[in-house]
Amino acid sequence: MVPRGNISSSRKKSSKYSPLLDALSKLKPGGDAVQVKYANEKELSSARNVVYAYNRENDKKVKSKKDSQNKIVFFYLK
Repeated sequence: MVPRGNISSSRKKSSKYSPLLDALSKLKPGGDAVQVKYANEKELSSARNVVYAYNRENDKKVKSKKDSQNKIVFFYLK
């Protein structure tokens, strides 16, 4: 038996979120934010989950701020 932590997962994220991941990799602390439009709360939740996974994998602290009226979420590096 091998501990689960020793197994690297090569599962790729949906191509729908690859532009978001590319943009996240270009963020600088205190710099610009990434603006993402969403249609419903499920889409917002999915985008945030992608960001949380990015944070874990890259040891980053990307934060988010939601504009409910315009259905936009901003991701920024603190």
